[in-house]
Amino acid sequence: MTFHKYLGDSKMFEYDKHFRECQQLNKPFIKARINPNDEKYHVQIDLITCNYELTKKEQEEIIQLFKDELIHAKIPFNTKKFSMDKELAWFDGISSEHVDNFCNNLYDLTQKYHD
Repeated sequence: MTFHKYLGDSKMFEYDKHFRECQQLNKPFIKARINPNDEKYHVQIDLITCNYELTKKEQEEIIQLFKDELIHAKIPFNTKKFSMDKELAWFDGISSEHVDNFCNNLYDLTQKYHD
């Protein structure tokens, strides 16, 4: 069985299965869903599945990752496009061309200090 760093555009039962897998492996739960209105992705990371929280440094690195994505997509940075605390974060406006890279980098940033 291969662990996927995130799950994108899946059925509810697939998200539920991936959530349980993340719990068993003590990994963050990351999902991406396309917004049919603008064809951009909404990405969510939830750390309830693992026994750690995002440090301020990790939060800053993740926000920079999001800013870099917006710069590439030529979208102005807007604090209404994301929310973050120690256990949960979401981001709106990730392009379909970069959602895989964004989610993988998001996962890797969370593991940098916790593996």
